[in-house]
Parts: sequence; C-alpha cells; structure tokens
Amino acid sequence: MPSDRVLEPWRSFLAEIDAATPRPLELHCIGGFAVTMHYELVRATGDLDVFDVIPNDAAVWLASIAGEGSALHKRHKLYVQIASVATMPYEYAGRLREVFAGEFKHLRILVADRYDLALSKLQRNLDIDFEDVKHLARSPDFNLATLKERYYTELRPYVSGPPERHDLTLELWLEAISEERGAS
Repeated sequence: MPSDRVLEPWRSFLAEIDAATPRPLELHCIGGFAVTMHYELVRATGDLDVFDVIPNDAAVWLASIAGEGSALHKRHKLYVQIASVATMPYEYAGRLREVFAGEFKHLRILVADRYDLALSKLQRNLDIDFEDVKHLARSPDFNLATLKERYYTELRPYVSGPPERHDLTLELWLEAISEERGAS
C-alpha cells in the first residue's frame, strides 16, 4: 500500500462515498487508480475506473454522487468513472484483492490482480496503458507465460473487434517487456 501522502485525497473521497451509501457496495477497480494504489506506480490519476459495481443497480447512483461533475468531484478533484472500454479476463473476480481493507462501513474497494489489470488495458492500448503494463511486469514474480496463457484462455474469446489485432498487441507487449528485462 502506498504512503499516507499518496492515500490522500483518495481516502477522504472514498470515506464520503461510504458515508453516503445506505448498503454494502463493492467496486471492482482497474486503471490508474489500481496501478497506483495497489501496485505502487508513482503517477497522478484523478479518476477511479470501476469495471463492476455490486450490486449492479448501484452503478447509476454511484456515478451521480461521485462521477465527473458531481459535488464530490468538485470537492476532492477526483471522480468515479464506470469503465466502458475495458474487457476483463473471464475469471478475474476470483482474483481480486482488497485495498483499504476494513476502513469503511459499507464500501469494499477491490483491484484486479497484476495479470488481469494488464489485460484490461489491451483493448484500449494507449501509451499510458502500456507504461502501466510495463510497471506491472517489473514485479519479479510477473510471469509473461502466465499473461499470455490468461489472454488466450480467459480474454481472447470475449474481446471486441478482430482478435488478431489484440493478439498482435499482446505479442508486441511481450516482446518489449522481454527486451526491457534483457537490458536490465
């Protein structure tokens, strides 16, 4: 978990969401928030990308009180973004990890594991996404074969657009990461 300096203003923002919700709420988080809060990449992010909200009917409520342009956004300069571009590996939910465990009464914040988080960035594939993936891959226990296997078994059958395009993106990522590791 990052230092207290990095945790604010996120902790206060999430505490206000927690105080506003009348029932348990679980957020499955991806994007820059997950990479910075759980995997300790040092970069600024002003949004919390949420792939799934449980219960599902709370997503509209969450976007209204904490989405872009909301009072919470104006107060904290942070907002919740319901992710619409990401595709997650089929069994990602069983590998989620909790951040801020036990800090909130109603709110549970869960982030995708390294491989699932990396694969969530494949479809969009912006430069910042690949930088996040390279950061995740710098972990000594990050196995490129596991990333590739999870892509082919849990993600490829569900990607939008031609799967060959995503195959190529993954191969380019694997090659670049392997080269970076070789240069170290």
